[in-house]
Amino acid sequence: MMDRKDLLKRYIQEYWLILAGVLIGAVAGYLYYFFVGCAGGTCAITSKPINSTLYGTLMGGLFASLFKNNKRTNS
Repeated sequence: MMDRKDLLKRYIQEYWLILAGVLIGAVAGYLYYFFVGCAGGTCAITSKPINSTLYGTLMGGLFASLFKNNKRTNS
């Protein structure tokens, strides 16, 4: 039976591309808020840093998942 450390290591090895996309998306979302943003507060995504960071996280993860190789075996 695998312990938690081995499971975490295996999970990171399997999903490293998506995790990198999530991290890059979060940074990009915050930077977009910081440099572009919406000062008036009427923009739903860019009016608050948490909104733009979460949106960037979601978009980064989805974009990176496009490049994940899904291995399927027919049994």
